[in-house]
This record gives sequence, C-alpha cells and structure tokens, in this order.
Amino acid sequence: MTTLYCGRYRLVLDRPLIMGIVNLTPDSFSGDGVGDDTSAAIAHAEAQRAAGADILDLGAESSRPGAAPVPAEVEITRLRPVLRALRDWDVPVSVDTAKPEVMRMAIDEGAALINDIMALRAPGALECVANSDVGVCLMHMQKDPRTMQAQPHYEDVVEEVHAFLTARLMACVAAGIEHERICIDPGFGFGKTVAHNYTLLRELRRFTELGVPVLAGLSRKSMLGAVTGRDSGPARMPASIAAALLAVERGARIVRVHDVAATKDALAVLAAMEGRI
Repeated sequence: MTTLYCGRYRLVLDRPLIMGIVNLTPDSFSGDGVGDDTSAAIAHAEAQRAAGADILDLGAESSRPGAAPVPAEVEITRLRPVLRALRDWDVPVSVDTAKPEVMRMAIDEGAALINDIMALRAPGALECVANSDVGVCLMHMQKDPRTMQAQPHYEDVVEEVHAFLTARLMACVAAGIEHERICIDPGFGFGKTVAHNYTLLRELRRFTELGVPVLAGLSRKSMLGAVTGRDSGPARMPASIAAALLAVERGARIVRVHDVAATKDALAVLAAMEGRI
C-alpha cells in the first residue's frame, strides 16, 4: 500500500484520491477563477471539501496556454488569507506554484503539498521543499505557459516525458526529498498536441514504473474539447469524468478535477465494479 507523506498528513493511496481545484485567478481557462475575492475562494474551497475532495489545490497564477506571468507578490497576496482560513481544516492543502518565495510562504502558512508545473527547476525551489516536510508534485512541461503550445514536438512523447520525470525524481532524492513525499504528473496540455495527450493517457501506466504516485490533471482541458466539440469548461464535465476514470484504470492514484462530486460518484461505480466496495 502506497502512502504519500505531506507534512502532517499521511495520504493512503489504497484508492484513488480526488484533488479539488480552487482557482484564485481572474483568467482561469475553465471559467471558475475567483480572482482576488478571498471570501469566494474560501467558499469554493468549502464546497470542494463538502463534495468529497481529499486534497484542495490552490492556484493563484494561471498556467493556461499564453498566460502572462504573475509577480510573486500578487500570488502571495491572493494565497495567504485563504491558506490562513484553511489552515485548521481536516483536509490537506496543496499550492500550485513554481516560485520558491511563494512556496516558502505557503509552507509557513500550513500548505501540505507543493504542486509545481516546473518540477522544482527554479533556482532555490529544490532546497525550499527539501528543507521542509511537505509533499511535492513534479510535472512535465515543454517550454513555458506563454510558448508551450507553439508547435510542441517530440520524437517519442512517452519516453521523453518519462526521462524528464526520472531525472527530476533523482534530483529531488539527491537534494534530500524522500520518495515518500513525491508524486509525478505527465502534464496533460502543457506543451503537447491533442495526439500527444492521448498517447500519454493511453500509456499512463508506464509512469507508475517510477515507483511514486501518478497524478493526472485532465479536467476540462482542450484535449477533451477537441474530441467532443465542447468549447467551454463546464460543458466538458462528462468528458472530464471519462478521462478521470481512464486515468485511474491506467494507474493514476490522484486525479485533479474541477467537478469533485461527479468524479467521486464515477469512481464509486468503478470501485464497485472492481469489487472494492
């Protein structure tokens, strides 16, 4: 049985866990960003927890294709009051950031996991996490949010993403971050074509070979709209549920989603079908 160590939390992965998204941005691609409205962010976090989220993932900088970077001070201003409000809740809080200064603040304010689209490549990021007891999610991304969808190219997307995550995992362990604190994310939609994304989903079990939990973030993404014709985030919910189930069947232990309640119901059906209920 795999356990992910995240600060004071021990996340037992004998079943797939649901990471509920809480966007503190005004320009979320999915249409659910609350911007600088702290009360709205806390209310949305409470709704995600009530719906059954096992982890709450707070993000204060959009990473949608073409997104402009946000100064660390803005991320901190958006995040700190929400983190303080959630600090004593009975659910681990993840912070989606690539900036070490934001990571340090989040850890000081009780975050249990750092979810980094840069896989701790920013100067000082490795040391920041290594000097704490929080968990970390290492994600693959080709280029950066502003340029990642400008003609993504791979000779072999599965092998190249696998090699990148292997190297980052080794760098983390060398820096003093234990395997038990690490999960990985192949980065659906981050520098990938539609074909790349579906190849990664089809071959997702390949990444379980690295010996750490796999997180899949497919919810409401354009790869789903490309095959369904749904051009808005909420309209992609049924496809998001299907993608989450497919990811879990292929070894994902954490699914990062907007629609927590619907995903929880679908996973309950899958568990019953597999005889786990």
